[in-house]
Amino acid sequence: MKRYHIVIRSFVAILLITAFAACASTPKQESTGEYIDDSAITAKVKADLLADDILKGFQVSVETYKGIVQLSGFVDTQSTRDRAGRIAGKVAGVKEVKNNLIVK
Repeated sequence: MKRYHIVIRSFVAILLITAFAACASTPKQESTGEYIDDSAITAKVKADLLADDILKGFQVSVETYKGIVQLSGFVDTQSTRDRAGRIAGKVAGVKEVKNNLIVK
């Protein structure tokens, strides 16, 4: 009976270790918490860009990975491109902005 408890405890310990390891981040994969944080940052940046009178008319794509925001799409002037980068950079949680917007 005592041996049975040791086997069960070992199995539970291995199961918990595996579960926690699966939720951890790696250089190429986000943890669950990081994914949720990045989704919130992306949503906030998109909302702020849409709320801006100048930028709401442009199709700007926003992606976030580990706090780094990437903007892509097309705008009409360099000042509009810079404005989008500044707006994205002001959002809480943003570590860096990669502004890949193209001026047409």
